[in-house]
Amino acid sequence: MKHVILYGTAACHLCEEAEELLIKAQQVIAFPIQIQKVDISESDDLMSRYGIRIPVVFKKEAGAEINWPFDFNALVDFLVTG
Repeated sequence: MKHVILYGTAACHLCEEAEELLIKAQQVIAFPIQIQKVDISESDDLMSRYGIRIPVVFKKEAGAEINWPFDFNALVDFLVTG
């Protein structure tokens, strides 16, 4: 199982789009993905790191991240590599 973190905020429509893409990607990838949503507005450190880049998907095992904008194919490629 791969563990990814979706960094965003509650009032972010792009974050909702990214979550929908992650859910869709779960259906086509051959391995399970655990999605953890983190609201960056609850941390000054996360706000300064991700504030202008959200949504961001972070792969915990690889320590890699993909920033918005990304489409479904780019997200799937990101999830299956590394």
